[in-house]
Amino acid sequence: MSSRFTLPPEDVLRAREKLVLDHFHDEVAQDWDATSSTFPHPHYELIAPMTVHDGDGEVRDYYRDTRVAFPDQDHEIIALRHSHDAVIVEFWLLGTHLGPLGKIPPTGSTHRTRMTAYFVFDEHENLMTERIYFDQLTVLKQLLGGLDRRNPRDLLTLVRALTGAVAAAGAEPDPRLLSTTPPNLDDR
Repeated sequence: MSSRFTLPPEDVLRAREKLVLDHFHDEVAQDWDATSSTFPHPHYELIAPMTVHDGDGEVRDYYRDTRVAFPDQDHEIIALRHSHDAVIVEFWLLGTHLGPLGKIPPTGSTHRTRMTAYFVFDEHENLMTERIYFDQLTVLKQLLGGLDRRNPRDLLTLVRALTGAVAAAGAEPDPRLLSTTPPNLDDR
C-alpha cells in the first residue's frame, strides 16, 4: 500500500477517472449492467441515511427504487479530485419526484442537491465502494417546497411526506457504518 502522501502515477489516475465518469454516464443512461460492472462487487454507502447497499441484488434494488422516485435523475459535475486511494466527485444531483421515495409519496417537485461521492479503490485498482455524502433535509425541503399548502390534496401529500420522513429518520443505522477505525497517522 502506498503512502497517503503519494498519488499513483498519471496513467492510474486517468484510468480511475475514466471508470468513474463511465459510471456516472451509465447511471444516467440507466444501464445497470454497465454501472454494476464498474465494481467487482457493487457496494454503495449512503452516509446521510446511514444505509448500505451491498452486492448486485441490493444495488440493483437501490437503482430501481431511486429511478422509480426520480425517473429523470441526472447530475452536473462540479469538481473531480484524486487522492491516493479514491476519486472524489462533487456534483449536483437533479430529478423530479414522480414516484415514492421510501415512505415519502411523490410530490411532483424537482430537486437540485449538492453532493460528494468518494469512489474508493483497493490496492489492485478495483472500485470497492461508492460512498455518498449529502444533506437529506435539503432534498426534503425542495420536494415539499413545491406543494401548495392551501390545496387540500397537496396538504394531504405534505402530511404523508412528513410522516414518511419521520419514519425513515427513526430507522436503525447500518452497523457497518458505525464501526470505523481511525487511520494510522504515525508516519507524519
